Amino acid sequence: MKRNLAYVLTVLMVAVASCSFTNKTFENDDKDKLLLDIITYVLEKGHYEPKAIDDDFSVRVFEDFIDILDPTKRYFLESDIEEFEQYKFQLDDQIKNTDITFFNVVYARLVERMNNVKGIYKEILQTPFDYSKQETLSIEYKDASFVSSKKELQERWRKQLKYATLGTYDSKLSRHKHDDHDDHGDAKSKKECKDHADEKITAEEAEIAARKTTETTLDDFFSFVDDLERKDWFAQYINSIVDEFDPHTFYFAPEEKEKFDTSMSGKFEGIGARLQKKPEGAKIVEIISGGPVWRDQRIEVGDEIIKVGQDGEDPIDIAGMRLDDAIKLIKGPEGTVVDLTVRKVDGSNTVISITRDIVELEESYAKSANIIKEQQQFGIINLPKFYVDFEDYSNRNAASDVAKEVKRLKEEGAEGLIIDLRDNGGGSLKTVVEMAGLFIKDGPIVQVRSSGEGKDVYDDKDERIQWGGPLVILVNELSASASEILAAAMQDYKRAIVIGSKQTFGKGTVQNVIPLDNIVRSNEHGDLGAIKLTTQKFYRINGGSTQLEGVKSDVVVPDKYSYIDLGERDQSNPLKWDKITPADYTPWNGYIDYDKTVASSTKRMAKHPQIKLIEENAKWLKAEQEETEISLNYEVYKTEQSKDKEKSEYFKNLSEYDSHLTFKSLKYEEALFTKDSVLREKRNRWHKQLAKDVYVEEAVNVLQDLKLNNIKQAKLASVKG
Repeated sequence: MKRNLAYVLTVLMVAVASCSFTNKTFENDDKDKLLLDIITYVLEKGHYEPKAIDDDFSVRVFEDFIDILDPTKRYFLESDIEEFEQYKFQLDDQIKNTDITFFNVVYARLVERMNNVKGIYKEILQTPFDYSKQETLSIEYKDASFVSSKKELQERWRKQLKYATLGTYDSKLSRHKHDDHDDHGDAKSKKECKDHADEKITAEEAEIAARKTTETTLDDFFSFVDDLERKDWFAQYINSIVDEFDPHTFYFAPEEKEKFDTSMSGKFEGIGARLQKKPEGAKIVEIISGGPVWRDQRIEVGDEIIKVGQDGEDPIDIAGMRLDDAIKLIKGPEGTVVDLTVRKVDGSNTVISITRDIVELEESYAKSANIIKEQQQFGIINLPKFYVDFEDYSNRNAASDVAKEVKRLKEEGAEGLIIDLRDNGGGSLKTVVEMAGLFIKDGPIVQVRSSGEGKDVYDDKDERIQWGGPLVILVNELSASASEILAAAMQDYKRAIVIGSKQTFGKGTVQNVIPLDNIVRSNEHGDLGAIKLTTQKFYRINGGSTQLEGVKSDVVVPDKYSYIDLGERDQSNPLKWDKITPADYTPWNGYIDYDKTVASSTKRMAKHPQIKLIEENAKWLKAEQEETEISLNYEVYKTEQSKDKEKSEYFKNLSEYDSHLTFKSLKYEEALFTKDSVLREKRNRWHKQLAKDVYVEEAVNVLQDLKLNNIKQAKLASVKG
């Protein structure tokens, strides 16, 4: 999509030439006003379907911003909202005039109210909760009103804290006294633990411990909130404005842009560890397989980084530092050295020097396995997203990786192929066009239209077919965007049979990420971040949009999301569905009885006991989701827990299902296991999950049907010849 990005930038730069986003214009204003001005200008000139910024728009921004800041209505008072409402119909004018008065007023009040709440929860948690009392809590927050007094606010918090503590209270009641002792305590506490090994905690002790746990959790939460800066809250305000255009247009603050790029490329430069903020530093919570820390072997999960130095320089104490700021110190260019002062799990301190490297997030990438059924072998490729390195497309990307996996599976004797796109939210459009080309001779893959312009057809021009055998694509309600393009193209060509949900997510729009610094002639305010802007809509080669409607599976099977609202149609401000003229394409002619295969699969699934159980579970999950009145009485809670446990036991067969299929890693991967036990464990877990997966089982059945029909076709051709 570089061509489109260049076009959008050109349009914006031409438009900007007649305006002037220079520091001179804003020499008396701050960065926030500059940011607001640029963002609204880019939306007006670059968005696929610009919205009128009027009074209706103002009301929606007002309501959405308040809802983002206080969705459970536990900070602001009714009087606050009444005060804010003087701006309800003024925000369109404020936006046009780069006036941020509304944000300043609301932000200042939010900080004040959050500081007040710290005292409220501390006070409430000093008093025992009475779990014998018959009272309830409504968690339908949208229907709730803001409280009119601090006394009412305190009561709302009391109920919420009681609800938050109830489950902890129950779990602690069933534990022994030694369970709550610190494993690293002193000899005296360990002796006490041993002396009380078989003693049950009393109800009073459990209640006290539960309140303490809740208090610690809230302390951690407000510690995180205290780390947020004004700019973080202003980004929320900007996104309240941006979100009115469509659900996929989004403003990235500078740090968020970096995280987005990392998620899309699947790699970053650093030490290869995931961190969690702690009062004295940053705790190692996961070590990424293959990264510098993993290779070094001196740091382990549970260790805490307390100081960070740069290659021999004096270290910086990171106690009390924002986690994002600490991570910036720890990360750095490939080949550079970072000196970490580490407090080990045993309490000792040591300095460990790590050479930074490119760290690949293996779970982001395509992976494959062989499937053995009787005397036949098939292949499955799981693709979590359509990843790409935006800076250099020649680096690792989804299309090239899938091509490699297809080649490897072919070489190992696969007779049919499954592409698993379940939970794949999409990604790079370029990669999906290339990927679709692996399975057809040539022809159009997707049609794209920009606002007010004709359509562009994206073709596969490579006549090579990397995989010409039977093909099944697995989807669900969370398969979106690029996943829908691939599934739709293969369905329109009748190249693959799509198995999954009634319809996929329904995201039929294209976004480009535009660095805002590219829009400004000169800028002394530092990095302005970027905007992910909806610039186009894409359409199937048959002319229909996947927007809202998604892709309807050939073989519809229920899953746990079947009755839960989570598609594009359930998002805020989605673009509408429409259609355009079809592209010129010729369906695949490699299958015999394509429709018969679909009918056979549908019939099998309708009778399958596991599918019936999955649908029943989906309906139960929907009913549970609709329960919005929660009892705060312990006996009622236990009764409900007992019912839930019975249901869990009833649905236990879902996780105990056995397809009797055998899954094996490919030879190249097995060779890696000798050096990487973590990778071996990850693959073993994946294979165990696949063996319990009824959808994969049915995909194999369909591949067998397609293969059998192809064999029949070959025999018929041979006889006729």
